[in-house]
Amino acid sequence: MIPEEQLVVGIIDDSIHTETPHGRALQRIVRDLEAYDIFVADVASPAEARTAYSNLPSVSCVLVNWNLGNRSAEQQQDTLRLIRQIRSVNEDLPIFLMAEPTDEPPIGLTVDIIKTVNEYLYVMEDTPEFIAGRITAAAKRYQDRLLPPFFGELVKFSKDFEYSWHTPGHAGGTAFRKTPVGRKFFDFFGEQLFRSDLSISVGELGSLLDHSGPVGEAERYAAKVFGADMTFFVTNGTSTANKIVFFGRVTKDDVVLVDRNCHKSAEHALTMTHSIAVYLIPTRNRYGIIGPIPPDDMTPAAIKKKIAACPLTKGLKDKTPVHAIITNSTYDGLCYLAVDVEKELGKSVDSIHFDEAWYGYARFNPLYKDRFAMRDGAKDKKGPTVFATQSTHKLLAALSQASMVHVRNGRVPIDHARFNEGFMMHSSTSPLYTIIASLDVSSKMMDGPSGRLLTTESIEEAIRFRRTMARVSKAIEKGKAKTDWWFPMWQPDTVTDPKTKKKIPFSSAHIEMLRDNPSCWVLHPGESWHGFTGLPDNYCMLDPIKVTVLTPGVNEDGTLAAWGIPAAIVVKYLDTKGIINEKSGDYSILFLFSMGITKGKWGTLITELFEFKRRYDENAPLDEVFPDLVERWPDRYGGMKLQDLVAEMHAFKRNHNMCGLLQKAFSLLPEPVMPYAEAYRKLVKNEVEQVPVAKAANRIVATGIVPYPPGIPLLAPGEKTGPKTGPVLQYLLSLQDFDRRFPGFEHDTHGIESVKGEYMMICLKEKTR
Repeated sequence: MIPEEQLVVGIIDDSIHTETPHGRALQRIVRDLEAYDIFVADVASPAEARTAYSNLPSVSCVLVNWNLGNRSAEQQQDTLRLIRQIRSVNEDLPIFLMAEPTDEPPIGLTVDIIKTVNEYLYVMEDTPEFIAGRITAAAKRYQDRLLPPFFGELVKFSKDFEYSWHTPGHAGGTAFRKTPVGRKFFDFFGEQLFRSDLSISVGELGSLLDHSGPVGEAERYAAKVFGADMTFFVTNGTSTANKIVFFGRVTKDDVVLVDRNCHKSAEHALTMTHSIAVYLIPTRNRYGIIGPIPPDDMTPAAIKKKIAACPLTKGLKDKTPVHAIITNSTYDGLCYLAVDVEKELGKSVDSIHFDEAWYGYARFNPLYKDRFAMRDGAKDKKGPTVFATQSTHKLLAALSQASMVHVRNGRVPIDHARFNEGFMMHSSTSPLYTIIASLDVSSKMMDGPSGRLLTTESIEEAIRFRRTMARVSKAIEKGKAKTDWWFPMWQPDTVTDPKTKKKIPFSSAHIEMLRDNPSCWVLHPGESWHGFTGLPDNYCMLDPIKVTVLTPGVNEDGTLAAWGIPAAIVVKYLDTKGIINEKSGDYSILFLFSMGITKGKWGTLITELFEFKRRYDENAPLDEVFPDLVERWPDRYGGMKLQDLVAEMHAFKRNHNMCGLLQKAFSLLPEPVMPYAEAYRKLVKNEVEQVPVAKAANRIVATGIVPYPPGIPLLAPGEKTGPKTGPVLQYLLSLQDFDRRFPGFEHDTHGIESVKGEYMMICLKEKTR
């Protein structure tokens, strides 16, 4: 194992362990490097080197023998590819090329390769000690430049071993070590975490609140990497980042255009700013998957009509919308053509806020060209100011709660000092420095070619999984049993080869074609797989790394088939195997292929899906599949088999038209009676009461009602529930009845409390209305 602080040098040479003049010279160089406390990792071939280098990111310098195996120039393509691969991954890593001394560069070397390497080494000419010194110097220079602004200063400060006379009170972990439980806590996380947990009193590290010193430098570096005019680090998640943007752009009685497919934090921001929401309604397909807002709903005429129709705007002196918030990508991975959204919405508002919480990686891969906020060349002084809020921790590499606000100024530019007032209202004076450092490191990781490499790896792994699932489905379809089944994928059945213009099965498409051509993922009009209608071509694209596995049971028209397998049962089974999905619908399961996903992980997922199929097909006893379920509710599930539970649950959903009720409930916009802020005021004043859903007809809710899935407000604060026979209450009652019928599979509905199996919601008292 390599010590944490030790520099690593890689040597790629098949003669390093031979008793030849060249081999012995290398061995002497290695001994001298080790005398400088350098760890040397040696490999003997380009093939081994490619694997070794990809698994050894700590290497600080690489030596490559141009004449590996004394091959001819025609046979040196592997070495060329290796050098290019190393450079494509890391622009700054020192590469030393070892060759024989001649009057000219070695045979076969092109000008491009000569420019790619940093130095030539002639191991037989200079002394081993001198060569080892040059290698060590290059490795140290590389390491000194490696760390980004804030993290570099944090590491430097932690090495000073200063006594702490400031907060936090644990003083580098000392306080924790004074009790047995504290010692356990200290040992679990390690000393370095506590030594880097510092106070704003440490002036050398700057301040998050006034963006000074290394913190400010790190934010400016992140702005460069992410393509923004300015960037703000947020240490308590994109829920707070969204509120910061609202506090910088929106105030009392301002009209805001709000994607109904918005995060709950947007609801909170509307409440806190006392602003008025006018909703843009997204589409929805047969699986309940949320699609984009149709472009026709974003035109100035459509927006003017929506504002005029909203009861809450009737008494406003100024009904001009000031801001818009759009979720991009959607939680199911649908990405807008952001260029078109900005162009259309920019005719109505001066600022557009893209909630890109799940989409911070888009800038770093050409597959997503024009589908994200901070695009190169997008700056337009006559266009809207554009914000992007990103949960860096979700799909990039950062600690939980690490988020960023990116700003691209337009015709109404953001003044940093004024915007910072809103930022400070939502930021602690005692931020966790490790979160700030993780944001800084994440920026560095995505800078240069490594950003594209990391995103490409995620895309490729997702594609491999998707193709494997499609091939399994194809193989099962060709089997003898007509009743056999598999898990369909929500993805194109066929794709068009850009070269031949011919359609080919998705399962047969080359990975390079699927990786490099956005058209393979676009929701093209007329294609049945995606289930959306009325969208222009190229307006919306499915993100390949957000993978939706379907379960059988949904017909093409959205009705439920006679036979099906509800996703909740598959999700519970996978949970017993240690596989946790991101979210699920009635007959869909979403998996995220982040940078941490490996072939082993998705291979295990496929294996467990096969295992579920086997257990279902053999109709295994439920106490074998879900022993905890049977043990907790023996009267309900005792003696049942897996097919019994699946059939009963599917029949319940079908007979109660749960999918149809969901569609109807979310396709209608409830009547708003009062702004969010007024509903919240009544909540605080206790002018509210708990009401059973069964008796909540035409009541006004004080809190949002948000079923998961899909995670969209069914009712927002201050909205009416509608009649008892209406789709909103009927859908909630169907969820209540389902939860009673299938304990252990209860729904998660924010704003609803289940009291002895009865759904309760908080409504305004009748006399206060």
